[in-house]
Amino acid sequence: MTELHKPSQLVRIEADALLALAARLEGPMAADFERAVTRIFDCGQSRGRVVVTGMGKSGIIAQKVAATFSSTGSPALFMHPAEAVHGDLGMIVEGDVVIALSASGETEEILRLLATLQRMGNTLISFVCETKSTLAQASDVALDCSVPAEACGLGLAPTASTTAMLALGDALAIAVSLRRGFRAQDFAALHPGGKLGKRLATVRQLMHTGDAIPRVEVNTPMPDVIYEMSRKKLGITTVEQDGKLAGIISDGDLRRLLERDGPDGLRKTAGEVMNTNPKTISGAELAARALHTMEERKITSLIVVDSDNRIEGVIHLHDLWRTELI
Repeated sequence: MTELHKPSQLVRIEADALLALAARLEGPMAADFERAVTRIFDCGQSRGRVVVTGMGKSGIIAQKVAATFSSTGSPALFMHPAEAVHGDLGMIVEGDVVIALSASGETEEILRLLATLQRMGNTLISFVCETKSTLAQASDVALDCSVPAEACGLGLAPTASTTAMLALGDALAIAVSLRRGFRAQDFAALHPGGKLGKRLATVRQLMHTGDAIPRVEVNTPMPDVIYEMSRKKLGITTVEQDGKLAGIISDGDLRRLLERDGPDGLRKTAGEVMNTNPKTISGAELAARALHTMEERKITSLIVVDSDNRIEGVIHLHDLWRTELI
């Protein structure tokens, strides 16, 4: 095996391509990249979409780029350029941004689309290795994906160049999502399934609601408080006053009450025993945040309240076990 064909050397060729791309993004291509981000961001503000297209290996990369945009808050789709000229151009509507991937910038199937895109007034962003190519010249923004060398020993198969396109697409999608203010909660909403969905579940998705919430009023006698706690099996009960959270009583509070006052403690009301400063959380928070708070405070339940301090639910440590967070 020659030095050129060692796996480590092939990977280094692709790594060099990424380093060269990073250098351009920090230098001569920085302004073009920022213009591309602005065009895509403005498109999303007007409810336009990102349409990504490419042939062959570039087309495969284009599909992944479209998926990355979609999962980070920018509605996107892949359009096959050969199918586009046979009717799929109807996928594009006014206001969409089109991202075209072509190393040569002369891919025939993509060039056939240019007249229609210009007529419709769509913004065209291209990923090209030849900045003087037809596609680059026709683009509103042309981003340079050129590489020092392909990892293919013949220098023919797209390898380092497609790696550069993939990295550039990821960078563009993430830069747009950051400008949008895309949050972890937004990411969670787009990934409800599988292990990732469980890890990104929100408190509202997991909390006990309705009749499953243990509730008593401030004037509830302690024997009735104990009955409610036993019936709901969460180790706590919420205490309400005027429809809002006034405090909580936990198993620990009951134990301390009986240790201190003995049977006389049962003559008291919930309002006299409750903790008036319970830890609460918003239903929109991630379950992982709830877990962190419980571990930090050494508690097993959090009360979920709305902006008016009205009780929406209770989330228990056991609920988090089901998400495989623990």
